[in-house]
Amino acid sequence: MNFSSQKQTIKPPLRGIFPLDHDSECSSPLKSYLSCLKSHSNEHSKCREGSKEYLKCRMSNGLMKEEELDDLGYKNKVIRDENEGEAERAKETKGFVAGKHIKSRKQSWLW
Repeated sequence: MNFSSQKQTIKPPLRGIFPLDHDSECSSPLKSYLSCLKSHSNEHSKCREGSKEYLKCRMSNGLMKEEELDDLGYKNKVIRDENEGEAERAKETKGFVAGKHIKSRKQSWLW
């Protein structure tokens, strides 16, 4: 039982409401995006354009607040460092096994 006299306040989501597409205005971009996800199950980055088109459709039909796609994570150009994963690949080529470098220690009971 809760005997507090304070009212609970409910905060709306940060991005506002996300209404359903009852009139199927954006079903075509949605279907193409979902089929892309099914065909590239491990590489969702290949489906960025499909998700971008789906969001544009929702914004243009008033199903979502108009926002810049850059703010939603769709930068025009993704700048990556060429040497970004080089150190990890070097470990893999040498036969690195995660956790093998940790020395095992004898466990002693405290009681």
